[in-house]
Amino acid sequence: MRRPYPLHIHISTLFLTLIVAVCAVLAGIGYRLSSSLLESSAAGLTSRISREALLEMRLIIDPAQMATRLLSQQGVSTARSLVQRLESLQFLRLALDSSPALSSLYVGYDNGDFFLLGRIGHGSAGESARAPGGARYVVQSIERTTPVPRGVFMYLDDRLRLLRQDDRPDYVTAYDPRLRPWFTQARNVAGLVETPPYLFFSSQRVGTTLAHAADDGRAVVAADILLHTLGEALARQKVTPATAVAMVNGEGRVLAYEQPERMVLGPAADDERASLAQLNELGVPALVPVLDAVRNMEGRQTATLAVTAAGKEWRASVDRLLLEGAVPLYIVTAIPEDELLAGALRLARHSAFATVLVLLLTVPLTWWLAHAVSRSLASLADEAEAIRHFEFVRPIVLDSSIKEVSELAQTMDGMKRTIRRFVDISQAVAAEQNFDRLLPRLLSDTLTTSGAHAGILYLAEGNELQPAAALQQSEQAGGAGLANVAIERGGPLLGTALAAREARSGRLRPEDCAALGLTGPEWMQSRYAIAVPLLNRNSELVGAMMLFGDSATDAGRLSFVKALSASAAVSLESKALIKAQKDLFEAFIQLIAAAIDAKSPYTGGHCARVPELTRMLADAACAADSGPYRDFRLSEDDREALHVAAWLHDCGKVTTPEYVVDKATKLETIHDRIHEVRMRFEVLKRDAEIDCLRAVAGGDDPAAAHRRLLAAWQQLDDDFAFVARCNEGGESMAQHDIDRLRTIGARTWLRTLDDRIGIAREERVRKVPQTVALPVVEALLADKPEHIVPRQEQDQMPENNRWGFRMRVPQALYNRGELYNLCVGRGTLTDEERYKINEHIVQTLIMLSQLPFPKHLRQVPEIAGGHHEKMDGSGYPRRLRRDDMSPLARMMAIADIFEALTAVDRPYKAGKTLSAALGIMSRMQQEEHVDGELFALFLRAGVHLEYARKFMQPEQIDDVDVEGLLARLESPPAVA
Repeated sequence: MRRPYPLHIHISTLFLTLIVAVCAVLAGIGYRLSSSLLESSAAGLTSRISREALLEMRLIIDPAQMATRLLSQQGVSTARSLVQRLESLQFLRLALDSSPALSSLYVGYDNGDFFLLGRIGHGSAGESARAPGGARYVVQSIERTTPVPRGVFMYLDDRLRLLRQDDRPDYVTAYDPRLRPWFTQARNVAGLVETPPYLFFSSQRVGTTLAHAADDGRAVVAADILLHTLGEALARQKVTPATAVAMVNGEGRVLAYEQPERMVLGPAADDERASLAQLNELGVPALVPVLDAVRNMEGRQTATLAVTAAGKEWRASVDRLLLEGAVPLYIVTAIPEDELLAGALRLARHSAFATVLVLLLTVPLTWWLAHAVSRSLASLADEAEAIRHFEFVRPIVLDSSIKEVSELAQTMDGMKRTIRRFVDISQAVAAEQNFDRLLPRLLSDTLTTSGAHAGILYLAEGNELQPAAALQQSEQAGGAGLANVAIERGGPLLGTALAAREARSGRLRPEDCAALGLTGPEWMQSRYAIAVPLLNRNSELVGAMMLFGDSATDAGRLSFVKALSASAAVSLESKALIKAQKDLFEAFIQLIAAAIDAKSPYTGGHCARVPELTRMLADAACAADSGPYRDFRLSEDDREALHVAAWLHDCGKVTTPEYVVDKATKLETIHDRIHEVRMRFEVLKRDAEIDCLRAVAGGDDPAAAHRRLLAAWQQLDDDFAFVARCNEGGESMAQHDIDRLRTIGARTWLRTLDDRIGIAREERVRKVPQTVALPVVEALLADKPEHIVPRQEQDQMPENNRWGFRMRVPQALYNRGELYNLCVGRGTLTDEERYKINEHIVQTLIMLSQLPFPKHLRQVPEIAGGHHEKMDGSGYPRRLRRDDMSPLARMMAIADIFEALTAVDRPYKAGKTLSAALGIMSRMQQEEHVDGELFALFLRAGVHLEYARKFMQPEQIDDVDVEGLLARLESPPAVA
């Protein structure tokens, strides 16, 4: 063995000094250079932009100022008519073309006259649209000294040739130069007047106006200057692609920007004029915080600030333009720091490269020194990773020269074995779904862990501990022969553990055996025991374990048993709760099924028999070792889903009216209306007798009259007997019987009482709203309007419903017409009533689909809702075909049909014999109504006979030619 040394001796001289020093120096140099570069670059660039903007503005304004001064000395300022003023047109054009920023030159006279030369396209969009093709200039003139004041617009080409002249009388009244601010200011100020930049009303562009009074003081010469080119000049000053530059006034309104369309805001709802956008309305996030800095300049020449916008850091500045005039203008600049510091970033990359180079030079040396001491740590790290992934295959074996590492390896190996044992037990307990099998499994695993040879598991029930499982030498002994233990009298060892609420170990005394009722020699041979209380999450006692052994338990084993018991108690509680929930759910299922069966005395037991028959068929499929179902298997979860679905397959019948389900005769609703019909026949018989007595009283032969009476009575008796037979229902109804019913129904009787009183409001609403004078003659059998119960909105079935139901819905909810019901061809149900009964499966699917079934029961609605579907897609409610249905749903369809055929509790038919029922189902298979493979299995496995012996009457069980039926299944159906 090599002598181990502490780990810090091997690592104390590595890495830190050289790497930390180099990195610190490089980081400091990079930081200082970057900061200095940021400050100098931002200041220099913004100063340059301001100078360039000022120069650009001077280049725009100075030529205009010169043109305005010269024009004030030109003859146009003293001209008195339009003709005289047009003589200066060539001079005006030369002055206008001297500066691209000049929009127009004009003169206002003290008599109200006005003369302007402007560029086409610099005015409003409406005026530009009026100009003829090829027009470049426009002359606007107002003459007020003529007999009739005259306004004229003259459109000229680039050679000043007149293209068109428009008279504008309204122009004279709409515009007076003497009222404009530039006119009044220029006459009151000596020299040139310059207005602050503003938004021109006509063109919606930013500009300024220059004005100068003529020498004689009778006219004022002015020029409009557009500053849109200033925005283009600012765009050229951008130092980086994302730089934002704008010129603003003291209010923060934008006067120049590279995108002019953003500068102008549309007119507000209460203002017909557009306005200039402020910095925060320009759509540039980096300029929004600068607005406050502009408003707070207070005479300062420059201001800088740091801005965070759009996830980036910006350097912003505000610089005042040194222009003549009282209104201050500012250049606002915002530059992204990452673009501004491109050079600094390159320097940082160079520094990083130098750092990496230093690391590359030092890493080999330090790696060589540390490799010897890191190998053992790497091995332990691998072992820790294996433990993290619950891999316990190999033990930890490590021989290290580091003392701490060796000790850590031994500790991790012990931890690994303990975790493995604990995980194995926990997984085994958690995997067991059956509560009754869980108890001995839990006890067996605990015995193996604790080294005990026998044990008893108790469950707490009230103030007692009831033995639930017992094991001896890993063989189940059962707890039936053991006595219940009172919690307060559990003996010295168990009583101490229960009082302390934690596991206790010690020698087993006779008092312990007496308290626990351990009288057999197999228990008395144990000398030591561990008493383990089982507590749930709320520290409540749910059970206890007694573990018996031949030797005392050390502290480590007892500690492990304590930890294991805590996990076992939680698992026990969880499984017990799950079992209780399942038992409660099962009770609710059977309660609902029993309620459905109890609802009708004619269908009692149906919901209980179908699950049994379905289970029998499923067991036969699982047991098949050949044929299509040789590989068919059902898990415990699948069986539970089938069980629940079978019990709930008719839960929708709770919505079906009893008088429809139990309808034994055609005229039966809540009561059998044959009694009403009988009373009408009785009335007719009384009427015949009264007619006979009246004839005798009138002088007719009494004997002849009596014979006519007897003949009428006989006919009425025969007719009623026929109606009564029709009311009973049957397999079919001939057309001549229907014709006779209509003939009988056409007879009349006299009603003398009002049939609108004493009835329900709903029936009164359905009656035809008309008053009939009494007495009234009525048909003996009739289909009246009040017999039709309309289908309400909630009874409709949308065509594209989310459940996929595809059933033909009768127009009426019920049709209780007497002739309509008596003419039913088969059975006793009308189409409306048959739909109402069939609708139970619709309600079943809707109700079950709304239940939050757990994952393993998600198939329940599909299994329960398919027992009326047919393999050829002609069933209901969704017209599924065989391939659309699961095998379990097809099994339930066979079970439901067979039970219905053989049941003896139906009001409209007797139960079929075994052979008759199977014959009918064989024909149904030929017609693809049931699954042929499952029906063959139903016959071969003898499921039909097993069910018959358990549920059918002895007289129903007759001989069945199974081979003949199977032969019919294998042969193709005959073609009609």
